[in-house]
Amino acid sequence: MSAQQPRTLRTVTGAGGTSETYDLAVDPARSTLDTAVRVARLAEAARIDALFTADLLRFDAQGAIGSQEPLVFVSALSQVTSRIGLIATVSTTFHHPFNLARLFGTLDHVSNGRAAWNLVTSALGEENYGPGELPGPDERYARAAEVLAVVNSLWDSWEPGALTAGPDGRAVLDRSRVRPIHHSGRFFDVAGPLNIPPLPQGRPVQFQAGQSAAGVELGARHAEVVFTSLPTLDIARDFTHRIRERARSLGRAPGLPLIFSSLHATFGATEAQARQRVRERRESIDFERGRGQVADMLGGGLDLSGLRLDAPLPESLLPDLASVRGRRGRVEIFSGYAREGRTLRELIVAAQDTGHWAVAGTPEQIADAVEERFRAGVVDVINLPGLADPAQHDFVVDGLLHELRRRRIVAEDYAGTTLRENLGLPAPGAGAAPTEDRTSKGRRG
Repeated sequence: MSAQQPRTLRTVTGAGGTSETYDLAVDPARSTLDTAVRVARLAEAARIDALFTADLLRFDAQGAIGSQEPLVFVSALSQVTSRIGLIATVSTTFHHPFNLARLFGTLDHVSNGRAAWNLVTSALGEENYGPGELPGPDERYARAAEVLAVVNSLWDSWEPGALTAGPDGRAVLDRSRVRPIHHSGRFFDVAGPLNIPPLPQGRPVQFQAGQSAAGVELGARHAEVVFTSLPTLDIARDFTHRIRERARSLGRAPGLPLIFSSLHATFGATEAQARQRVRERRESIDFERGRGQVADMLGGGLDLSGLRLDAPLPESLLPDLASVRGRRGRVEIFSGYAREGRTLRELIVAAQDTGHWAVAGTPEQIADAVEERFRAGVVDVINLPGLADPAQHDFVVDGLLHELRRRRIVAEDYAGTTLRENLGLPAPGAGAAPTEDRTSKGRRG
């Protein structure tokens, strides 16, 4: 038996979805993919493990996210890269599992095994998908669990040996090894099998975003990587303990799911320069607009316009978590801040990082903060921003990544050709929680 490989920190960077997409759209000589192609090539040269695409299912006047459809976006990037992983955010609330299995399966093929699905249940966008309000969190997560069960069954519907190479190199299909799934559940009836060849990775890597109780349950049971907002070490410890204990109780392998945190880093060549950049950023905040940002962090629907900036929020304004229909994890974090007595001004400052982990300092100081969480076992994957900015790129690649590699926290090179290999994940299904027989006997309700 070979010795177990030492644990290393994996890295991800955003591929696109910024307001620059709109700038590119008005230039007839350029593609809206131009910046993303540059970022993808820089990230692959730096041996970053994966590119991440966010999504938003309604018009965003700020252009922050949701500018491009993620699956089409990363499919295009697969053709200008060869090793870096491709993570697409796609909702289970507004998509059918048979289509999802085909779409992500095809992405895995066109990228030669680099596909990943960031599963979300969506907190908005229902106005674009038919009548009725957004289902509550419990309903959305119940649907998500069934979507995932169906999609995994479809990916597994081609058994080993179903497709082999004949003497002439052409495919030989053993139809007896391609099995229908005969799923009949609460939300879907899907006969199967999947009508595309078996995937290079077996299954694309499964990311999941969500910190509510229902989100923790789904992540603990199914996700290989969980994307979270963990602004403090104590919150990170609590979340990691909760989800890993639940995963362990479900019979999953130790260390699953991996914990993925977004790092909002403010770099400086010196500590003083980093502090100055933090001050400049805070001085540029529009605090009147920030009232709306805090209201959004607290679930929306709050009017904070008449409140003093330097006073705490009244307890009566804080929402009952059970009544919040979306982003409960973030609401819980900001409600906690408010109950600590933070002023509205302080909440607005915190809202600039939308509840994520924020660190300022030199690359070595930021590496210290990353190492602290890594050694504590509360982060396995981090998101590194700013590769498109030449100054930021140098801080990230030549500064932070170089320092983390010097400390042997981040690997020097890719471990393999697939994203699953590069993230150090087991084969599909290994370490997963036990599931019901794939021929479901439930009835659609």
